[in-house]
Amino acid sequence: MPEGRWRYAYAGRVDSPTADGRVAAFFDLDKTVIAKSSTFVFSKPFYAQGLLNRRDVLESSYAHFLFMLSGADHDQMERMRAHLTNMCAGWDVEQVKTIVAETLHELVDPLIYAEAADLIADHKIRGHDVVIVSASGEEIVGPIAEVLGASHTAATRMVVADGKYTGEVEFYCYGAGKVAAIEKLAASEGYDLTRCYAYSDSVTDLPLLHAVGHPTAVNPDRGLRREALAEGWPILAFSNPVSLWARFQAPSSTTLAATAVVGLSALLAGAISYRLLRRRS
Repeated sequence: MPEGRWRYAYAGRVDSPTADGRVAAFFDLDKTVIAKSSTFVFSKPFYAQGLLNRRDVLESSYAHFLFMLSGADHDQMERMRAHLTNMCAGWDVEQVKTIVAETLHELVDPLIYAEAADLIADHKIRGHDVVIVSASGEEIVGPIAEVLGASHTAATRMVVADGKYTGEVEFYCYGAGKVAAIEKLAASEGYDLTRCYAYSDSVTDLPLLHAVGHPTAVNPDRGLRREALAEGWPILAFSNPVSLWARFQAPSSTTLAATAVVGLSALLAGAISYRLLRRRS
């Protein structure tokens, strides 16, 4: 199937509610829904709050440069995991959550691909659950997923003791871990994975893509592009980050923004859905 915008495949189709098994669309986050690494995005406020030193920022910037240039293979992902877990050992969990809540609007909002937002809205119109599946930490992935109106998230969980990260990983949502996460969700939510969708940019997500009936490569790295062409999977190019929250008046308080995120997400999804329906009419 040729590359192109997502509308060529799905426009106007609504799945039958009487079909056996519910349907979910599983989205990787970095370079699939947002234009940068979600972990790297928060390096500046983490530095400002004393969680990172200058060397950490430089190392994170270099790792992000390599990630954006060519993606990340298994060995690189393992090195990044070890670096990040060592770096965050001793961090206060509530401090991390507060930083993410207070800077989410400013840092993540401009990075969301318009094409991804439209595709998410399209799945919601069709009655599908939307699930964000990411190797980044749950404290970062959860708030971003709420902004996107996702039904569920699957993310990496760190071990916490006395309110601080120990530097150990409880669950690594990567590779086979992503498959384990979506299979657990499928069991609890009644998803039929043969009818579900998955979207990713990385060859490291091949287990996730092979686990569903409708895999799609988005902005694929070289390895995933090769696999997608061999398998005949759709290949989509997302290239238009857009400010979603700017379409609405932002609350005057960052605290209010954090607590109101779910309601605003619903409004946002409705507005995008309305724009999609107008475009199709």
